[in-house]
Amino acid sequence: MNNKHAELCTSPQWAAHLHDNVLPVAVARADLGKELLEVGPGPGAATEWLRARVDRLVAVELEEEAAKRLAARYAGTNVEVHHGSGTALEFADDSFDSAASFTMLHHVPTVALQNRVLAEILRVLRPGGVLVGADSLPSHSLHEFHEGDVYNPLEPASFLVRLQTLGYVDITIGVGGRLTFSAHKPAETVPRE
Repeated sequence: MNNKHAELCTSPQWAAHLHDNVLPVAVARADLGKELLEVGPGPGAATEWLRARVDRLVAVELEEEAAKRLAARYAGTNVEVHHGSGTALEFADDSFDSAASFTMLHHVPTVALQNRVLAEILRVLRPGGVLVGADSLPSHSLHEFHEGDVYNPLEPASFLVRLQTLGYVDITIGVGGRLTFSAHKPAETVPRE
């Protein structure tokens, strides 16, 4: 992240914005269950809000220093932090009731890698489990804000098709000031003939 981005993401104002305006909308119709996987928590602006709604939150963070800071911040709580990539999650199939990704997917450099993250999340969700999230909509100002950073925003119409193609069902996409989404792993696997 560039310095402007790092400052914003670690600010109390950003956390308050997520807690008050983004997370309640994104999670409103979802049952998070007891065990949640958060992919790409960064400095943990969403983590605090999410952890109060589940028994166990497992956060996977790509940046090693961010993972270390998050692990120190949440030592002794219901949050377990792993340094790793969302494209190769170290967990067994059907491990989590829910998963979350907040303002992270636009930092994944290609559509193929974004799809890999989404496929890995689907793999580790239990049948009927839900992915919830929010991300930025494409804009010139956000492109400028991400100068020197990866900026690969999601296009809502194609994102819906991508989720369907990967195997998600019961998908809800909201487009307002941001993109919000929820998508479920099928509750039962239908045997193929």
